[in-house]
Amino acid sequence: MREKQTTIRDVAREAGVSVATVSRYLNNNGYISKKAEMKIREVMERLNYHPNEIARGLAKKKTRTIALIIPDITNPFFPELVVAIEEVAKSKGYSIILVNTQVGDMDDNHFWTQLQNRYVDGFILASFEMSEKVIKAIEKLKIPFVRIDRAAENNTFDSIGLDNYKGAKLAVEHLIEVGCKKIAHISGPKSYPPSSERKRGYVETVTDRAVRDGRTSPEDSVIVYEGDFTLESGKLLTQILMNQHKDVDGIFLGNDLMAIGCLKALKLMGYQVPKEVAIIGFDGIKLTEMVEPEISTVEQPIYDIGVVSTNKLIRKIEGLENDKSILDETSLDIRLVTRQSTLGFGKYR
Repeated sequence: MREKQTTIRDVAREAGVSVATVSRYLNNNGYISKKAEMKIREVMERLNYHPNEIARGLAKKKTRTIALIIPDITNPFFPELVVAIEEVAKSKGYSIILVNTQVGDMDDNHFWTQLQNRYVDGFILASFEMSEKVIKAIEKLKIPFVRIDRAAENNTFDSIGLDNYKGAKLAVEHLIEVGCKKIAHISGPKSYPPSSERKRGYVETVTDRAVRDGRTSPEDSVIVYEGDFTLESGKLLTQILMNQHKDVDGIFLGNDLMAIGCLKALKLMGYQVPKEVAIIGFDGIKLTEMVEPEISTVEQPIYDIGVVSTNKLIRKIEGLENDKSILDETSLDIRLVTRQSTLGFGKYR
């Protein structure tokens, strides 16, 4: 038989005080005599009573809970991010609710109503979607939040973002340096600003190179296929790309997961990586080190992004937005990580 849970009424009865007095003690709100305070504390310890933090939070409309909204939990970038966010939140007394979204979810008002009904104190948004409808819904909520990986040109919201344009240029310049002559790009969704910035970096770098080489139509050097950041799209679009442009010898993928799909497709089609085709991704997920050959990438500091975004959100929740004593976004930067998927290009050809 299940043991009956001790309630606030049991504590009040044993301590010889009213329920209201126990409530004032628990919430540190209002006058309580020292004698009553000591008695309540003694009874709580004896009965092993622990107040229901969720119920107390709901009464105050504060739950010390943060929602993390992500687009695809199967993308290894996000579990790595979750680890950091959860560690920081836990250290500061907050818990995390993970919200995995599907395409179109955030355009539905019901999605935001459900979030509001959970009484979260704030949320971290790491989703690809950011339509005008979504922006209006967020503004209406009036709940503190931080956006991860948002392009810097939109200053509507607080965001933690890195220089995706710079990262793309690093990737494409590296492909040029190892000797690639015809470089293609498989991008992420065009509706997602970091995808557009990575594409812009690619386009400018290959066209600048074409101008330096004296080509009459530099824009003809641009080969772009739009993916959706999944392994499957990287695989499928690589097959289409290589069937239509058999002389492509370098591919810059919009993220690492698509790069892994690209590697799979090239192997199935009989291409040798990196001898015949060099590939490079973007993100720096650990999985790029687990494939053969290991994949070069533009590495984002995923863990630090999680730390900074969580600290920034909690400062907003607690009204400490001007506290700069902890790791801030100014310390975040990307870096080029070169591995065998590019460094071995052209060897023994």
